[in-house]
Amino acid sequence: MTTIQPRPLRLPTPGCYADSDRSGSGPEDLFDGMTGHLFFSLGKLAPTATRHDLYVALSYAVRDRLMTRYLAGLEALRAAPTRVVAYLSAEFLIGPQLGNNLLMLGIEEAASQALKRFGIDDLNQILDVEEEPGLGNGGLGRLAACFLESLSSLEIPASGYGIRYEFGIFDQLIRDGWQVEVTDKWLKAGWPWELPQPDQACFVGFGGRTETYRDSNGMQRVRWIPAEHAIGIPHDVPVLGYRVNTCNRLRLWRADATESFDFYAFNIGDYYGAVEEKVGSETLSKVLYPNDGTDEGRRLRLKQQHFFVSCSLQDMLRSLEGRGLPIEDFPQHWAVQLNDTHPSIAVAELMRLLIDEKQLPWDTAWDITSRSLSYTNHTLLPEALEKWGLDLFGSLLPRHLELIFEINRRFLQQVRLRYPGDEGVLRRMSIIDEDGGKAVRMANLATVASHHVNGVAALHSQLVTTDLFPDFATFWPEKFTNVTNGVTPRRWMALSNPQLSDLLNEAIGEGWVRDLSQLKRLEGFVDDSAFLERWDATKLAVKTQLSHYIHRHNGVLVDPASLFDVQVKRIHEYKRQHLNALQVVAQYLRIKHGDGDHLPPRTVIFGGKAAPGYYMAKLIIRFINGIAETINSDPEMEGRLRVIFLADYNVKLGERVYPASDLSEQISTAGMEASGTGNMKFAMNGALTIGTLDGANVEIREQVGEDNFFLFGKTTSEIAELRSGGYRPWELIGSMPELAEVLRLVEQGHFSNGDGELFRPLLQNLTGRDPFFVLADFDDYLRAQQSVGEAWADRSRWNRMALLNTARSGFFSSDRSIQDYADKIWQVKPYPVKITCETE
Repeated sequence: MTTIQPRPLRLPTPGCYADSDRSGSGPEDLFDGMTGHLFFSLGKLAPTATRHDLYVALSYAVRDRLMTRYLAGLEALRAAPTRVVAYLSAEFLIGPQLGNNLLMLGIEEAASQALKRFGIDDLNQILDVEEEPGLGNGGLGRLAACFLESLSSLEIPASGYGIRYEFGIFDQLIRDGWQVEVTDKWLKAGWPWELPQPDQACFVGFGGRTETYRDSNGMQRVRWIPAEHAIGIPHDVPVLGYRVNTCNRLRLWRADATESFDFYAFNIGDYYGAVEEKVGSETLSKVLYPNDGTDEGRRLRLKQQHFFVSCSLQDMLRSLEGRGLPIEDFPQHWAVQLNDTHPSIAVAELMRLLIDEKQLPWDTAWDITSRSLSYTNHTLLPEALEKWGLDLFGSLLPRHLELIFEINRRFLQQVRLRYPGDEGVLRRMSIIDEDGGKAVRMANLATVASHHVNGVAALHSQLVTTDLFPDFATFWPEKFTNVTNGVTPRRWMALSNPQLSDLLNEAIGEGWVRDLSQLKRLEGFVDDSAFLERWDATKLAVKTQLSHYIHRHNGVLVDPASLFDVQVKRIHEYKRQHLNALQVVAQYLRIKHGDGDHLPPRTVIFGGKAAPGYYMAKLIIRFINGIAETINSDPEMEGRLRVIFLADYNVKLGERVYPASDLSEQISTAGMEASGTGNMKFAMNGALTIGTLDGANVEIREQVGEDNFFLFGKTTSEIAELRSGGYRPWELIGSMPELAEVLRLVEQGHFSNGDGELFRPLLQNLTGRDPFFVLADFDDYLRAQQSVGEAWADRSRWNRMALLNTARSGFFSSDRSIQDYADKIWQVKPYPVKITCETE
């Protein structure tokens, strides 16, 4: 009898393509990949494939080409460990993935050619099919996404950690002028960009009690006995860098129940009880930011934060154990960044894991924690600095509260030594807020435990130390630093504005995509009239595309040659969309009175979502739509003034809006905006800014030049003086006749079909308290808008100013931000991934 010897199993070399058929980057390779996935993954034949089928097939084919880089990076880290950045964020607004990954791989044209064989003549027809993951609310989540991309593009090993929300930020409809929230079912047709890893699940506890015991060495210890558990299932999203092999990951946690079905409950007729645990556990990852206006909403929000933070820290510790590395070396291998206060429970959870689970001494655990964590503050608004009542916190996380009490006790001992007898300092710096209902101050907890605390713009970082945390900044001046935010030029220029990108590539080469500082070379064309004409034509082409979108979705014809005056961002009183709306009414009245001959034709575009429970913000949306309805139906405004509210503003829509904008409205109350990133996207695409000295506006003005920025408004110090002096907005109206007429027209119901009551709460807010100093800045805002009109009338001048905005925007690349974090805070270096294959 002949024995057949098994063929030796040949494993691919680490970092090697395991399947050359899935690594090619030509049109034929992508066509074959799509055909294979249509047949084997989707069970479809090409003649019957829908556009969604083609989108999924192309996405799978592109994902195949990411896998070599993704797995090679993991293998390289196992072979030669280095410090990895762990970016913890409750939001990751990553946007559509297909177009971005095609750009990163440099295969957009190959994909277009492959699609033509399926009868698709325009790649955008397939890109438009993709659902956008609604994993964020606005700037915070979009910043996190830009940072992950820049980490990969700079070849710095990193892992983002967040929640895989089944229902993300709501879809926004406008009905009768009001915002209506509709569930965002972004996963309804599946999502081809995630890799579920159920074998790497983590258990997370909630509630219950703690008890003391003695370990085998006679040491007294504490164990937490949770009353309930949930399982965190990781779903990994590859994040590829631009034309490099580094492909980091975004690890998103989905909640599952430890037991999905209770047969006993089912058998006795309790059908809801049979699945109650499953429903309760899975609620943790159901929705982004539950309404925290109720006790249950606050409880769920805290549970969400603990859930993803605990899973993430367990994952980091497990990675060390899997490589045989000692737990004490955690800071050498993980730089953990807390993106705002949402993940700051990491302080207590890491201490719990180290002390209770790994049984390390307190001092060792604290040394590990304080050398690993750093904290980014994103807001100066007190309501955004999270605090959790002790009753809620203790009922949900009893062991963590014990640890926070001990952290606070030890910290306040240090404070007493520095400031003996100063009870005021102790009260302000304590992690526990003793005023009113006692609460845990999460920002204080993060500040105490982190080795660095940074603001996100020069002005913001200054205010963090002088207004927000002055005692901490005096106590630990070395902890505080600034890292001004940035945005990725790959998505916000190369991908979203191909017309401008082609012009830039022709003028200065393609190096700017990797190194945005190279845009400075554009300054050599500032007096080149032929180039400026091409610049103007390029902008007009993009504006024409947006005009078509507006006509399809809003039913309004707008002139692409008019001044596109744009304010798109989350709707909030401090961002002052109502100030912009009031000046639109003033422009309207000037035209009606025959005083508008000097005003340029203008299309004023708004976009943004209001938090579902934020009534005033939703009323501002209704106000804008009321103004739009009146102006757009007035024959006298034809060719003079149009007002548009773009519903359901998101990343996909932003990719249309930023390139088409002429004027960027950055008009928040001075001292309120931490940084802003939309202002940077506008400037990169050649929009001029009208704005206050707030957030990153200060640095934008410094970079682009005072003559290329329309400044108005009170400064931070002037606002403080008004506030301390007893600001009385109603006294301003008598000395500002144009404002008085605007308010009177609103009060009469001119923009609400004669309903004088509809906008009364808004008017009372403005004329009574005016908490964000809208009326104080109104006249100066109109003056600045007058300067805008004068500059627009001289198109050569405007184009020069626009070109200089783009040319001088290199500082605002997220690559520069990440390099600052790497050098100042994380102490990490690039770790290029090499892909080499053995040949037989």
